[in-house]
Amino acid sequence: MSVVTLKINDIDVAAEAGKTVLEAAREAGIRIPTLCHLDGVSDVGACRLCLIEIKGISKLLPACVTEVSEGMDVTTHTPQLDEYRRMTVEMLFSEGNHVCAVCVANENCELQDVAIEVGMDHSRFTYRFPERGVDISHPQFGIDHNRCILCTRCVRVCDEIEGAHVWDVAGRGAAAKVVTGLNQPWGDVDACTACGKCVDACPTGSIFRKGSTASELDRDRGKLEFLVKAREENQWTR
Repeated sequence: MSVVTLKINDIDVAAEAGKTVLEAAREAGIRIPTLCHLDGVSDVGACRLCLIEIKGISKLLPACVTEVSEGMDVTTHTPQLDEYRRMTVEMLFSEGNHVCAVCVANENCELQDVAIEVGMDHSRFTYRFPERGVDISHPQFGIDHNRCILCTRCVRVCDEIEGAHVWDVAGRGAAAKVVTGLNQPWGDVDACTACGKCVDACPTGSIFRKGSTASELDRDRGKLEFLVKAREENQWTR
């Protein structure tokens, strides 16, 4: 195992070669906000909340998909980065229909947590109020596209952990959305195993278990972590 040394916020950090800046920062106890990152599945840099500055590079890079390198000098928090993160969260709220008071994930929502962390108490952008549907055709689960932030965690967890390949992203720009099957109602997709991993992976209240009311959504992230570890170590009993 080769090790590289770098600086993160002027702190000397040693990390295994091949790890990302996000992983190195977390191992060093340095917090970088994320929404699309989920331990155990691949990173795609979708939410852009983990943007960082690297000395010698003019553009900002997402920490979750940027590998560490020898001598790298990273800054995770500056006035510019903090402003970008707040702006990103404001845009997420303004482009969707996030009504926290009636959401199943109220007070158990990563989007809410990040909004508090970046100091967002209002959005400077005009709310779009898009017309988005709710699919409750599945006998156990439902998806409210109004709450979706297109983090694609459901897509990746279904592909990489469950192996069912039920979820995907369709459309472009403002019309983009996650879909089941070939844009079929969720209840009509035979490939769905009803495992519920997409519910546990979702950072908001977009994908939920039927019967849940406001503030009742309870996720089991430990189930996903167990499955990843069991697969890596060939342990298939809990």
